[in-house]
Amino acid sequence: MQRIFFSNLILMVLLNLLVKPIALFGIDATVQNRVGPENYGLYFSLLNLSVLFNILLDLGINNFTTKNLAQDPEKIKKYFRKVFSFRLVLFSAYSIFTFSLAFFLGYSGKPFYLLSFLMLNQFLILSIAYLRSHFAGFHFFKTDALISVLDRFLLIIIGGFWLFSSYTPEQIKIEDFIWIQTFCYASTLIIGLCILVKHLERPYLQWDFSFGISVIKKSWPYALLIVLMNLYTRIDGVMLERIHSNGAYEAGVYAQGFRLLDALFMFGMIFAGLLFPIFSKQLKISIAVVLDLVKTSANLLLGGIVIIVFVTVCNASLILGWIYDDIQDAIGPFQFLMLGFFPIGMNFIFGTLLSANGNLKILNSISIFGIIANISINIILIPEYGALGAAIATFTTQGLTAIAQFIYCIQKFKIPKKPNGILKFLLLTTGLYAVSSFYASSTYLMLIQIISGLGLIFMLSLIDLKAIKKLILTSK
Repeated sequence: MQRIFFSNLILMVLLNLLVKPIALFGIDATVQNRVGPENYGLYFSLLNLSVLFNILLDLGINNFTTKNLAQDPEKIKKYFRKVFSFRLVLFSAYSIFTFSLAFFLGYSGKPFYLLSFLMLNQFLILSIAYLRSHFAGFHFFKTDALISVLDRFLLIIIGGFWLFSSYTPEQIKIEDFIWIQTFCYASTLIIGLCILVKHLERPYLQWDFSFGISVIKKSWPYALLIVLMNLYTRIDGVMLERIHSNGAYEAGVYAQGFRLLDALFMFGMIFAGLLFPIFSKQLKISIAVVLDLVKTSANLLLGGIVIIVFVTVCNASLILGWIYDDIQDAIGPFQFLMLGFFPIGMNFIFGTLLSANGNLKILNSISIFGIIANISINIILIPEYGALGAAIATFTTQGLTAIAQFIYCIQKFKIPKKPNGILKFLLLTTGLYAVSSFYASSTYLMLIQIISGLGLIFMLSLIDLKAIKKLILTSK
């Protein structure tokens, strides 16, 4: 099982490393530089608004498909036409809900127009994910990996030509970028359908009311969890644009700092997505195996994150300067957002463990607490501190929810309280802090931090190559 986890992790990470950073920093960041912080800030706010309730487009259908297709391929094939019909109904409900919220928040005119395309993009993204759930269920892992990056690859080709062609005017419009995204998502969906259709029965639409109700009954706790998590991780951009006196600009500044966190978040989601089915299966077999995997994955992920945090926080001006034209206001927000990546990494491990064990009630309770904390801190800090206040709110909220999940996991799964584990992370942090302070003025600080961090990780046995090799060779 662990062999499957690590081999798929390597494939997915390599493909995403090749494609998504180029799309994010080469295309998306260039668009922000060209359209300016105010225009991009409005786009960023509307994008977050379109994401807040996008789980209404899925309601657990993708997880349902992956799980049941692996168990009974012939039966689940017949569900495709029912599910796709149901998704159209869900899109209607999502559209009504999101437009109503936008109207309540005071959006009108052009923002409504842009929001409509961003909502369509969310439908296309979740539909692509639905196709990928079939590829995963059929164990077409290479196809799944390729489809996972195809939309970003198309964006690099088409967006690159649009941005850097001599035929493109210097003053571009943010709506052009949104339309290009729509084309890339739609093309990926069509290509995925063409690949998948030969493995299914005739893919015509078929509405089944009882099937839709059954899906909703089974998936609403999971859907609620995703909505709540989206609220306390995505509401910052919306609140910035709405309640600050110069909201569009502040949202654009926040987006500059958020972009790298979002890129790293995607890789963390790959990690969590591969852990989830393994946790789910092993929890029914052996809690000892689960705890071993928790330890190995936590050391691997969190050890790397500690290095990333030090590198990004200490070299914020340098890193942002590589990407953006104007960075002065973005440095502080970026540093706090990157500090928040460590608790986010904890959530990838312990939140996934609780989700796999079906502890959705406690996860929902923690998320509600996170929403209350996040909105409260934002209301206090945003009017005076803008993007910096929103970044502090994100860091604080992620820290509180991570601690809550970690403590509950210790109690629920009787995780041994070994001071050595925490001590190793404290030594890693202290060592990197000492190195960063001593070489603070060095031109090679970033390289020194990476080398020192990796050396400390292996010295402290946070990454044990023998243990990982044993897991891969002995797993079945």
